[in-house]
Amino acid sequence: MSETARKAAGLAAPSGDANRWKALVFIALAQLMVVLDATIVNIALPAAQEDLGISDGNKQWVITAYALAFGGLLLFGGRIADLWGRKRTFVLGLVGFAAASALGGAATTGPLMFGARALQGVFGALLAPAALSLLAVMFTDARERAKAFGIYGAIAGGGGAVGLILGGFLTEYLNWRWTFFVNIPFAVVAAAGAYFVIREPEGGRNRNPLDIPGVLLSTLGLVALVYGFTRAESDGWSDTLTVSMFVASVVLLLAFVLVEAKVKAPLLPLRVVTDRNRGGIYLSLGLAIIGMFGLFLFLTYYLQIVKGYSPVKTGFAFLPMVVGMITGSTQIGARLMTRLPARLLMGPGFLVAGVGMLLLTQLEMDSSYPALLLPAMLLLGLGMGTAFMPAMSLATQGVQPRDAGVASAMVNTSQQVGGAIGTALLNTIASSATTSYVKDHIAGATGKPQQQLVGLQGMVHGYTAAIWVAVGILALASLIAFTFVNAGRPNPTAVMSGEGAEDEVPVPVVAH
Repeated sequence: MSETARKAAGLAAPSGDANRWKALVFIALAQLMVVLDATIVNIALPAAQEDLGISDGNKQWVITAYALAFGGLLLFGGRIADLWGRKRTFVLGLVGFAAASALGGAATTGPLMFGARALQGVFGALLAPAALSLLAVMFTDARERAKAFGIYGAIAGGGGAVGLILGGFLTEYLNWRWTFFVNIPFAVVAAAGAYFVIREPEGGRNRNPLDIPGVLLSTLGLVALVYGFTRAESDGWSDTLTVSMFVASVVLLLAFVLVEAKVKAPLLPLRVVTDRNRGGIYLSLGLAIIGMFGLFLFLTYYLQIVKGYSPVKTGFAFLPMVVGMITGSTQIGARLMTRLPARLLMGPGFLVAGVGMLLLTQLEMDSSYPALLLPAMLLLGLGMGTAFMPAMSLATQGVQPRDAGVASAMVNTSQQVGGAIGTALLNTIASSATTSYVKDHIAGATGKPQQQLVGLQGMVHGYTAAIWVAVGILALASLIAFTFVNAGRPNPTAVMSGEGAEDEVPVPVVAH
């Protein structure tokens, strides 16, 4: 609606800084860097392992060191953003991430690489919630918010696949070290732009003293949970340390909830997660990420090992999913978010993604890319893009401005924990099914070529077994979205209140 039309109708103009759309460019750039980094490093890992002399037993720490720091410190990072200011935390996260990336690219030993990855996780935990909460407090008009979160959701969803392409190019044609160095220009441009362009609204700080017991319990509990799932993938679910990590995680996180219910200024106010809509979003998003890992994890191996694709060709093979996510976020989710309740976008979105995943259960060694993989990835991208955008927007809507950082951190936490669970759970299922298949069929294989063929057939069999589980998980995510998320479409004229730390953000008007 134009400014003139708004005045004629007696409506308030969208509030917020005039530079908010420019600010979105730099926030989106930072988000792209974080998402790219997750997949770029996976592509570069084999080359880095050989160059630095990292043993097979220790190579997991290139991924695990980042996951533990990032997943464990997200709630703390969100609270720091609320306390220090989101712009300051955002810029600090970018500068630190760039420095850690430079250290990783220059690493000459395995331990130095592990330390650099942990530092990336620390600064990523500051950066990610600050970015999302900046969007939450800067875009308050419902229609503008839909467009902004559509762009952000497309980047959050499709950036990983773009990382596969970029990682393939850098590893194949330059050197694995460039998969770290490439973060530096992203971070410098985003930090400089944010410093000069972003004007954070006044009055949204949470200046209460930091809840130290909450910080310690949540960090240790989340680290134990993420490490438990990571270790389960490599050492099995019955491993003593794996079981100990899960037990410790349950005890620590229960203690965290008890502490948060009693302290005056909690790290995570329970009102943030006990709200029916936000609770449903955190749960359904976490489940959807578990399901999505079935795609990235198995299709990357399938395309490279079974089909013989190069890293670059593998990256390009994921492009249809990127296109689907961008279309789902910006053309479907953003356009319909102000017209439909969120559950009517999230529920069907997860179902469409589930149908795409269902197609992949038909995967065989000689499956056609155009006939099977292409439509499956398009459906996955469309479904996830449509569901992610309203989920990310609603997850930070209806919270007090002073809680925006920690509410944003919960979105990232659900995704990070979902990723750790997805990697461990689905990989364990696939490995078990592969082992069983090979055991049943290897006796009839005579000669090395036939034995190798049985091995590849077993690998594909394992992937499809795990993908069936991912289909069920996406169906459950859809059911939770339909059941728990009951907010109606937002009032197009609703504007976030930013007058003081105590002001409530108007809750979307429920359309009956």
